[in-house]
Amino acid sequence: MNNKKKKKKTKKDSMAREIWEYVKLILIVVVVMTLLQKYVMINAEIPSESMEDNIMVGDRIFGNRLAYKKTNPKRFDVVIFKYPDDEKQYFIKRVIGLPGETVDVVEGKVFIDGADTPLDDSFCKETPLGIKDGHFEIPADSFFMLGDNRNHSRDSRYWNHPYVAKDKILAKASIRYWPFNRISLIK
Repeated sequence: MNNKKKKKKTKKDSMAREIWEYVKLILIVVVVMTLLQKYVMINAEIPSESMEDNIMVGDRIFGNRLAYKKTNPKRFDVVIFKYPDDEKQYFIKRVIGLPGETVDVVEGKVFIDGADTPLDDSFCKETPLGIKDGHFEIPADSFFMLGDNRNHSRDSRYWNHPYVAKDKILAKASIRYWPFNRISLIK
């Protein structure tokens, strides 16, 4: 009789240890994923057509949170940031103007610091038509953002607070991982 009780107890102990191992594994995975999401990467779904044809509505992307820890964003980087007019929202746009520069948007063309030649915007979906023109003087710690689909982008040209401070830039958009048939690096 004692042997049967020992076997049952041993079987229960073995089962409890196995369950505990699964629980520990799940906890470790949750903690690691939480830390990755908070400090290393950001996972985003694209809600609007403002970055088409580079990034499409419904695309899922990873952004690198470490990209700008020691450097500043560069012109033409695609970044994820807190929307200056409502920091609860995250936006994704292309860096166009750098700290201390002036940006002039004239008839859809972008000019930096009074240059005679507009920026190369060959990545844009279509020729910008009837978009808002303006003159913008970027503060020393901020950036000016435009969408690639300029005719359908609410960006720095339209915001109440048109500049994105460096500390509000969360990540550099890095990899599109969904849909699977379009997995690619973000350019």
